[in-house]
Amino acid sequence: MGSKNLIGMVIGFFVATAMFFVIERLGRGIKDQKVMRRGFWTDILYWFFTPLVTKGITRAALILPAVLLVVITGISVEQLKNPDFKGFGPLSLQPLWLQGIEVFLLGDFIGYWSHRWFHGARLWPFHAVHHSSVEVDWLSSVRLHPVNDLVSKMAHVFPLLFFGFNPYVLASYAPVLTFYSVLLHANVNWDYGPLRSVIASPVFHRWHHTKEEEGLDKNFAGFFPFLDILFGTYYMPRGRQPTVFGISDPMPNDLLGQLIYPFRSHKQPDVEVEVSKTGAAENVNA
Repeated sequence: MGSKNLIGMVIGFFVATAMFFVIERLGRGIKDQKVMRRGFWTDILYWFFTPLVTKGITRAALILPAVLLVVITGISVEQLKNPDFKGFGPLSLQPLWLQGIEVFLLGDFIGYWSHRWFHGARLWPFHAVHHSSVEVDWLSSVRLHPVNDLVSKMAHVFPLLFFGFNPYVLASYAPVLTFYSVLLHANVNWDYGPLRSVIASPVFHRWHHTKEEEGLDKNFAGFFPFLDILFGTYYMPRGRQPTVFGISDPMPNDLLGQLIYPFRSHKQPDVEVEVSKTGAAENVNA
């Protein structure tokens, strides 16, 4: 990684820290939670580790869908590299604003089901790393195992790329998704009031991170809670917020230990496996 990238990551960290320092004081979810809370230094390491390692692996892996796109559609590499390339197929002929709406709806649908997939017994050890934060704030959003990050990105890229959307629309989706994912973890009490069932809020997502049984395997959507309402995983009790976070299984506190954790011999806690298998069929109080 070049010195410019490292400097950019350092500047980005301090800018984000300053911005969320203000945001998390506009309406704190857990008032006595400290800025340098438990896991703070580990998450700072993730901030630098992800661009250094995970993004490099992801970029290499994204070569595969690009190659398949060329082979299957007949589009040349030169066309893909052309700045004037507008996508292909009937969807690329739509107005950009309509493509943007479709990309966000389809992307969230894909994200919902890939997220639920990671809550199954086989992939849970990788996703458990993300859920291991016992005090959740904006910085805990970066605690993500490389396998979790890679599979999630590939799950999004393959279908969105092959639908033929304008590449500029697709390029705008990723940074918005990243920023909003960080905001959803912020330690704030925002539930968006009358829009609480329309747009995913920090309270909505923090219920997803709770260790309390009532919130286990709920609220998987990244933008649109109607997906959770539709598939029976919506949970947003009025006037309440989660206060207990983390997982039942012991998780190492250090970065290396968390990277190794999914490959150790262990199984997902029975209570979470049971909820994961039955959660979609349960009646949930809205």
